[in-house]
Amino acid sequence: MSLRFGLGVLFALAGGFIAVSSFTFAAGTAAWLAFAVGVGVAVLAAGALAQEGISEKSVGYAGAFAVGLWSLVAALVFSGHVLTWLIFADAAALVAVALTDLALHEISTERVVHTIEVHDRSQVVQAA
Repeated sequence: MSLRFGLGVLFALAGGFIAVSSFTFAAGTAAWLAFAVGVGVAVLAAGALAQEGISEKSVGYAGAFAVGLWSLVAALVFSGHVLTWLIFADAAALVAVALTDLALHEISTERVVHTIEVHDRSQVVQAA
């Protein structure tokens, strides 16, 4: 399993958890959950960006990093109903970024090359 796929699934699950918890728990509890998940997402995405470098494959990491940082800011600055809706919006954005990155991973040339085996026919023809 590739790092890109694993982090994409992890980010999608984290976003789903925060989306549900934003309306399940009180605003203060949801804020701390969003803060904790935001720290985790930002750290993992920053680590993946550092490993991959800036390329086409790292766009999803950059998006997750931005959403994670905004989640930290929103959890610390806002309160009440505004906070609840911002946490939900952050979670939805994280799920959207993760699912988009997973879809791009599945249709990328790299994935196709790993899935399809190519055999060299020139060796078969010469042996006959």
